[in-house]
This record gives sequence, structure tokens and C-alpha cells, in this order.
Amino acid sequence: MIERSLIYTPYDGSSTPLTIGLLQLDPARWIEPDGDLAYHLSEKKRLLAEHAEQVFRAEPGTGQAQQEILDALVEYLPAHHPALYRRNSNRMEMAGQTVDLADDRLPPLLSAGLLVQDDLVIMRRGDDGWRIAAAFLAFPSSWSLSDKFGKVMDEIHAPVPDFAGGSRNAGLINRMFDNLSPARFVVRWNWSVNWGYALYRPAPQPASETEPVPPEDAFIRIERQTLRKMPVSGDILFTIRIYLDPVTALAGRPNRRELASSFADQLQALTPEQADYKGLLRKRDGLVAMLRKMATDSATVG
Repeated sequence: MIERSLIYTPYDGSSTPLTIGLLQLDPARWIEPDGDLAYHLSEKKRLLAEHAEQVFRAEPGTGQAQQEILDALVEYLPAHHPALYRRNSNRMEMAGQTVDLADDRLPPLLSAGLLVQDDLVIMRRGDDGWRIAAAFLAFPSSWSLSDKFGKVMDEIHAPVPDFAGGSRNAGLINRMFDNLSPARFVVRWNWSVNWGYALYRPAPQPASETEPVPPEDAFIRIERQTLRKMPVSGDILFTIRIYLDPVTALAGRPNRRELASSFADQLQALTPEQADYKGLLRKRDGLVAMLRKMATDSATVG
């Protein structure tokens, strides 16, 4: 892992947790690889070898949709990130690694996922709503592909406070999916707190989430999520990019006082149900106290 802390800080008040918060996205910024590319791709290969069906699943009949996504990435990546990606005949080269685009032993979505740091999830519309029809999910944030695969949005979001089927948020999400145009890319942010560094964090939550851990060991887990409707299949591609930053890195930022205060405010504003869902119910007070002290100390120093 290369230390690249605090690229994004949605906890600065710009993105409220457990809200939809969709924003228009410039298509040129669809995928944002960085210096951790080689590390993330190596982790994906390792997790795929060790966990297989826990990180990749696909319904029959999704092959053409998978190929559409692979083709889109193969066109996009060298055009927008030529310093990192090079197309060489039927091979894509990036970060010292190669993906054979002509290797039909791999499902196209697997090949696509081995090109980028993002996880890739295909949502398909059926009679009951939008469901997960295929996914390469190497870096889940406290959920399991085996548990959610094939389920529609209302079922997927059932454990999320204020997002269960029949809620206003559930209705808004389904309508947004139905109305999304292939010409419109959107992005949203989610954040949580992990107690230790781990990209692969499936449900159930690790023991560190419930055992005593000092707040200084906390990591902010940022999810950059994008949505685009594929023009041929009509499926929606949901991408999830994970950033993990130590909370202590806030102290090194020029705007550390504002960041620490805003982060503490948002943690305190979580309802008990929301804090429990995010695994923070028993550790929130200690983390908030550390952030308040960081803001106060920063005010004195700066």
C-alpha cells in the first residue's frame, strides 16, 4: 500500500451519511486510478484465488452486458489515463501487469475488474425491480456478495436505516435507476469507520469492530460510487472505489480544525440505529472526543 491519505473528505459536511446524495459526474472522471493501482490489482488477484465465489458471481445471460463494460473500459482507460494504461493488440498493460483481452476463459467482467481499482456491479431491471445480476466485488464494505446476489434494491437495502422497502429513500432510488440516461454519469459518496486497515471487509464485521480498539487506530473508509446506464444492455454499472485513510492523518491537514469538527459533528448526529449499522455504537464517544481534541489543539497551534 502506498500512503495517499485524504484524497477525498466527504465527511467535511459535503456528503451527509445515509443519504442518497447523487451528483452529476463529468464522464472524463468516470474512473480515477492512482499510484495504488498495482497494489489494488494484486489484492484483487489474491482475493479471487482465495475466495472465488465470495468476490465474483454472474447470472447466465449477462455475458454480452459484461463484454459491453469491458469494451467501455478498454476504450476509456488508455484515452483518459495514457500514463498508466497502454493497449497492445489484445493485451492491456498497466502498473506492471497485463490482462489478455482475448482470453475467453475469464468472464468479461472479471477481465474488466482486473483493469481497475474499483469494484464492478451490474444491476439489471426485472419485474420486481433492479437486482444484482453480476459483480466482481473484491473490497466489500461489511456486506457479502453471496448474501446480496440476485436480490433487488429493496432487499439489498433492508438493513440500512431509512432505506428499507416502502421508505421514501427506497422509492427515490428505484425511480432514479429507472430514469437514468446513458448520457448521464452520477457519483455519490459513502463513508464509515474501520478499526484497522483492510480493503476486503465482508460481512459479518471483523472482531476488531466489536473489541476494544483505541480511536487512534481508526481508519476512515471512503467509498466513491459511480452509476452509469450502459447504452446497449440497458443495465446499470455500479462502481465502488475504496480509499482508506487513518483518522490521525487529519491532524496534518491545513484545514484540520474544520475537518475534525465536521467529522465529529456528523458522528454525533447519527441516530442510535445509524451508529449501530455503521459499527460505531460503542466506539463513537471515544472517536468524537479524539476529534474534538484534535480540533482544539489545531486551533491553538494554527
